[in-house]
Amino acid sequence: MSYSRFAIYYVPPEGPLADFGATWLGWDVVQGRAARQPDLPGLHDVTMTPRKYGFHGTLKPPFRLVENRSVEDLKAAAADLAQALAPATCNGLELTRLGRFLALTPGGDSRPLQRVAEACVCGLDGFRATVTEAELARRRKAGLSARQEALLKQWGYPYVMEEFRFHMTLTGRLPKNDILAWFRIAQRQLPDLPSPFVLDHIALCGEREDGRFELIHRYTLAG
Repeated sequence: MSYSRFAIYYVPPEGPLADFGATWLGWDVVQGRAARQPDLPGLHDVTMTPRKYGFHGTLKPPFRLVENRSVEDLKAAAADLAQALAPATCNGLELTRLGRFLALTPGGDSRPLQRVAEACVCGLDGFRATVTEAELARRRKAGLSARQEALLKQWGYPYVMEEFRFHMTLTGRLPKNDILAWFRIAQRQLPDLPSPFVLDHIALCGEREDGRFELIHRYTLAG
C-alpha cells in the first residue's frame, strides 16, 4: 500500500469504544474499510469531515515523509520511541463540545497525555517534509495567535506543545442550533467510557490513495 501522509494517533484497542467509533464515523481505521453507521438521520453528513481519519486521538499530526527517509525507517523510529515512552493516564474520557464540534476529551489532568504527544512531535520530526506555502496559508485561515504561528513554522502544525489538547473527534462543524441535539444523540450511543483512561500505545497510520487513513502498526509504550 502506498501512502501520501503519515500520522501518529491513539487508536483505541479492540472493544466497545473502538466499535462505537468505527460505526459512528462509518470508517474502521483498524480494518481499513467502511463500517455500517447507525440508522440516525443526518449522521452520515455530520461525520463526513472526521470520517476519513477514523476514530482516533492525534499525537503527531499528518505529515508528508521527507524524501531521504523510508517508511521502514519511520516504523523503526516509532518502535524505538515507544520503547522509551511510559504510558499516560488521566481520570477518564468524557463527551465534550469543542466550539461547534463534539469530541471525547480527557477529564482531570491531561499533562501526561501532552507528554506523549510532545515526544511524538519532537522525536519523529526528522521524518516530516517541510510544509508547503499552500499548507501554511490553509492553517493561517483559522486566525492563529503569535505562538500558534511560531509552532506552525517550527513543527508544521499550530496546535502542538502547550497548544495541544487531546481529543477524539465525533463530528464536523455543527450548526449552532443542532449542537445540543447531537450531543444528546451521541450520549445515548456511547458505550461506558474508560475511567481511568490509559494511553499505553501509539499507532502509526497512513493516508491511502482514496484519502482515508488506516492503521499500519501499533507500538506498546514500554518506557
